[in-house]
Amino acid sequence: MVWRVLIGLGLAAGLAWLLLLVVLARAALGAPLARESLRLLPDVLRLLRRLVTDRALPWGVRVRLLLALAYLASPLDLVPDFLPVIGFADDAIVVAAVLRSVVRRAGPQAVRDHWPGTPAGLEALWRAARLPGQPGEAGLAGGDGGGGAGAPRPR
Repeated sequence: MVWRVLIGLGLAAGLAWLLLLVVLARAALGAPLARESLRLLPDVLRLLRRLVTDRALPWGVRVRLLLALAYLASPLDLVPDFLPVIGFADDAIVVAAVLRSVVRRAGPQAVRDHWPGTPAGLEALWRAARLPGQPGEAGLAGGDGGGGAGAPRPR
């Protein structure tokens, strides 16, 4: 009796994981999310690090950012990274969800102020993460992210 329950739970978990793979594959292949996020990965990692160290951000936002960085650094993912295209889709979705959360709680200016890349890269990040509003040019001075992690931000 116990074995049947365990086998049923294992099959259900396997089917749920396969369904997740199918959904991620459709999302990754049907949208530029995975391709753009791979191209932006170095700048996004620097952005997350800068946001984590910004003491002006609420503590809850910084905890979410730390958890996202831990997930990205972890060798264990929902979808293994060695699978082409969809292997990095779960990482991109986690980053997009966390950045949307940051924008909701701290405002889009926090992301603009700490963006280390180019304005075109910020626009690509905005599209890939489907962030609300427009990336704009506010806070961008060249490619340095508008003053780095220590730049004051209007409230």
